[in-house]
Amino acid sequence: MFSKNFEKWDAIMGWVVFFIAFITYFITVEPTSSFWDAGEYIATSAKLQVGHPPGAPLLQMIGAFFAMFAFGDDQVARMVNFVSGASSAFTILFMFWTITNLTRKLISKKEQLTNSKAIAVLGSGLVGSLAFTYSDSFWFNAGETEVYAMASFIMALLLWMGLKWTDDLDHPRGNRWLVLISFVVGLTFGIQFMGFLAIPSIGLLYYFQTYKKTTIKNFLLANIAVVAILMLVYKFSLTYVLQFFGWGEVFFVNSIGLPFNSGSIIIGLLFIAAFYFGLTYTRKNNYKTANTIVLCLMFLFLGFSSWIMLPIRANAQVVINENNPADARALLAYYNREQYPGVDSPVYGAYYSDAFAPAGKEKDEKPKYERDEKLGKYIIVNKYKDALQDAHEDHVGILPRMWSTQHAENYMRYFGPLDFKMKQSNEELRTAVKQVKDGFAAGEIDAEQYISFLRRFSEYIEVEPPSVWDNVKYMFEFQFGYMYWRYFMWNFTGKQNDVQGRYNQNGNWLSGIDFIDGARPTLGSQKNLPSDIENNKGRNTYYFLPLILGIIGLVFQISKNPKQFWVLFVFFMFTGLAIQFYTNPYIFQPRERDYSLVGSFYIFALWIGLGVYGLFDEFRKLVSPKILAPAITIVCLLAVPTVMAYQNWDDHDRSNRYTANSTAKAYLDSCQEDAGAILFTIGDNDTFPLWYAQEIEGYRTDVRVVCTSLFETDWYIDQMKRQAYESDPIPSQITHEKYRWGSRDVLYHQNADALFNKQVSESRWTVQAFIDWVDGDKPETKLKYYFEKAGADPNAYSENVQNIVYYPTTKIRVPVNKKNVLESGLVKQKDTALIVDYIDIDLPSSAITKKSMMMLDILANNDWKRPIYFSGGSFDDAEFIWMKDYLQLEGLAYKLVPIKTERENGFEMGRIDSDHMYDIVTNWEWGNSGDPDIYHDTQTRIQGVTFRSNLARLTEKLLEENKIEKAKEIIDIAMTNMPLDQFGYYTLVEPFVDGYYKVGETSKARELFERLKTKYQERLNYYSLLPVDQKISHGEDILSDMEAYNRIVDILVINKDRDKAEKETLIFNEYFDKFYGDQFENPRDTPRLEDPDMVDSVGLDNDSTEVDSLLEKATDGVELQ
Repeated sequence: MFSKNFEKWDAIMGWVVFFIAFITYFITVEPTSSFWDAGEYIATSAKLQVGHPPGAPLLQMIGAFFAMFAFGDDQVARMVNFVSGASSAFTILFMFWTITNLTRKLISKKEQLTNSKAIAVLGSGLVGSLAFTYSDSFWFNAGETEVYAMASFIMALLLWMGLKWTDDLDHPRGNRWLVLISFVVGLTFGIQFMGFLAIPSIGLLYYFQTYKKTTIKNFLLANIAVVAILMLVYKFSLTYVLQFFGWGEVFFVNSIGLPFNSGSIIIGLLFIAAFYFGLTYTRKNNYKTANTIVLCLMFLFLGFSSWIMLPIRANAQVVINENNPADARALLAYYNREQYPGVDSPVYGAYYSDAFAPAGKEKDEKPKYERDEKLGKYIIVNKYKDALQDAHEDHVGILPRMWSTQHAENYMRYFGPLDFKMKQSNEELRTAVKQVKDGFAAGEIDAEQYISFLRRFSEYIEVEPPSVWDNVKYMFEFQFGYMYWRYFMWNFTGKQNDVQGRYNQNGNWLSGIDFIDGARPTLGSQKNLPSDIENNKGRNTYYFLPLILGIIGLVFQISKNPKQFWVLFVFFMFTGLAIQFYTNPYIFQPRERDYSLVGSFYIFALWIGLGVYGLFDEFRKLVSPKILAPAITIVCLLAVPTVMAYQNWDDHDRSNRYTANSTAKAYLDSCQEDAGAILFTIGDNDTFPLWYAQEIEGYRTDVRVVCTSLFETDWYIDQMKRQAYESDPIPSQITHEKYRWGSRDVLYHQNADALFNKQVSESRWTVQAFIDWVDGDKPETKLKYYFEKAGADPNAYSENVQNIVYYPTTKIRVPVNKKNVLESGLVKQKDTALIVDYIDIDLPSSAITKKSMMMLDILANNDWKRPIYFSGGSFDDAEFIWMKDYLQLEGLAYKLVPIKTERENGFEMGRIDSDHMYDIVTNWEWGNSGDPDIYHDTQTRIQGVTFRSNLARLTEKLLEENKIEKAKEIIDIAMTNMPLDQFGYYTLVEPFVDGYYKVGETSKARELFERLKTKYQERLNYYSLLPVDQKISHGEDILSDMEAYNRIVDILVINKDRDKAEKETLIFNEYFDKFYGDQFENPRDTPRLEDPDMVDSVGLDNDSTEVDSLLEKATDGVELQ
């Protein structure tokens, strides 16, 4: 039955696994926006706007099509998210057919396809495709709007089409598959470039099919050729096309005098004419191969024509228009991701040690063209000659794997410090250097302090770059090991938890076999684990079963068809290690990056499928094939995809989660309504969900969201100066010509007292005077003027440096318009007496960037008419315009108010109007965050830190004002919507234990205490059973938990819960003695409880070395001549 109608059953079973995957992803898809890029992708897809480079226009157009079928605004996200789900289901469909195609080719041509073999082949496809369906990283991609699910579909489709092409090579019209492949490769430009990585394997399929005899020479040439084709398509095809369009646009507009966009139209017509001529000529002369090549190029061109959407929508000035790729040149910059800094090349470039080296030679920047509507031409707006500082030649070399200067501390912490030599020597310096090096080696000086030493003594030491071996070690250990192998094992062995790993005891792979896992130092014993570790939904164990089956399939394929194995192995390497080599990730990304490596995991899942037939082929000699084929299939189905589905379901089911959307709305609701509020945000997670809420659900569009990380760019400032829905443009006087690319990117402070013959540096300017200075464009505001007056030759500096604007004073005064403050509702009438007359701020004595200039511009021109808020996503003073002492916490956001509030510590900023904040908080939508059945992902739990700390501060304020019922309600809101077990971060729950006591809810306080105590005791019990060496490695964790345990017992003492305090103190003492005995003084000696009013908040002394003291001692008294 199966053998005679194999094609029919192959098609049927393919669609069966498709619907299994389709249903799985449909019922587990995220119903709304999630954190990171998803909110941006949903917003830019549904409304066809322009997302971040390098863009995904085809994904966005398909997303817009899906969004048309949403039944309401709140369903748009679900539909756009399901683009990923549907793409992933189609990936599984073509994966099934790929496995069955490959498996059939492993059966000897002399052997007849029996029913048993057909069942085994279909079983191979079933097991392999379903294993990938329920794999960790691929399933993650299927649940949200991102590019990787559709990119996986493109890869699966291309490999399947490559097999179909080579199967039909001998047919007269077999090359139709090659034309289709070219079109799909072109479509890849509109999704994500990962799809290109199928090209080498397709080329190798052709090579092995065409050249029956493989020699070393033709094998090497074939591999070189397919890689060359990949590079030609990826790096040059669209790049050169866009360069040609850009050149044509500038030429025809500037030289010929045609209108804007004429050049692009003419170049487009030239391409059409070239394709028409090529097809006509080759057909007329019967040049079949040439005709096929022209067709392939034409369909490749048609494929990436989806990029036309970007300049069309950019010229429409949509609300989200990142980088504004409105013409061919801007589109090329967008494609090349010029917005993002990075290493020049993964093969040759600067090492991170360049941060400690003298300045290198100057080099040209890329010229930036802009339209001049008055002249009707494109003009270069930046002084690009010698505008950039190149790396020092001694710190440039091959394999710059450790390249990011921003991550120098982590490079040194985990891969050793940079060495250095003294430029000059004396005894004191030698002693200081020895102490610093020895201190770092002994762990008494950390990487941050080591870097501080390098910078402090930069004039007297010469820092050496990391060696090539250091970079190779980093590449294999971190980039290939931690950032690939660890992810690979997550998918086919298991994962410890969902907490991001940083070379610590989080995020490691885990098998579920205790004696293997316990023997690994990164995991330690897996016995007696705390409940929050055992119950972490991201803890998934497959007992090596998928890995073993995949290895069986790999070995079986090698034994039967080494050529076929090489095709898959090349694909496996290109989508795994080659990606890590090319992208060259710096140490510790903002989040785990396993989702970008799914192509490699796809190939291994193919081997899992082949492993089923490999087992059948081996055991059919011992067991009847009729029994064996279905038995092997069922056993493998249960052992691999079933186990994976069961383990992974709870942390991949997003079906009822609304936490990101509720967080976005909480930010927006923290802002004053219909008052023209301006909310400064920092990055992805406090920006993109807000974009989604405003763009798709139309929620609080009166709030102007200003992302400060984008506020460094001219195109984003332009957009902030335009109306957006109900939000007015930002108040600003600095015009585009003053902040465009290359102008005022950085403002430097320069003491110019001598130039003006007065103490300008000591005078305090109004913020308006400061903005007038930087906006004025007068000669005296530029460094060229400063150089001339100081007697220096300006021509010794580049034109770019000469045109840099400086500021002669750091002292700024912000006058307070009390009338506007009260009329706008920034401050209530009852607080009028607290309003200050002005706010004095001090700018950095080094420099400020464009975003700070524009924030000051807003401040100067707003004149307290519109409320200004900060999301609080950073503690950098610049993000608060250096006014942290003039904030008011309102929900999640900090409002700028002209009332000074002294900060008790660096984390608690701003005053609190308890009644106002209470009204905000009690009207929040929490989006099912209190439901224990939903998956509270890592970012949801991290956001809970802000929620809890802000609600704790509100509770404290309400208690201080004796508003007991309101305080009780806030505590209940916090504990109901952020349950202890689901949100973790237990120290942030301690204020609510204290709060329950103070509002008279003793039973709730005790219950919460018990739950917290259990958490700490479970951890301490786990540590207590570890071997001594592992206890030592967990020393900081043990100390932290002991101190936390001590603090919650303190709460009992403070609140005079005498009987319970005495009982819990005795229990605490047992734990203390278990770890410390008589080594340290117990902070909870029982006699201290005789006085129930005694407050014990003494921390445990860990007898740590005072590192700063050591560093000071090492350099104290050293006089360097």
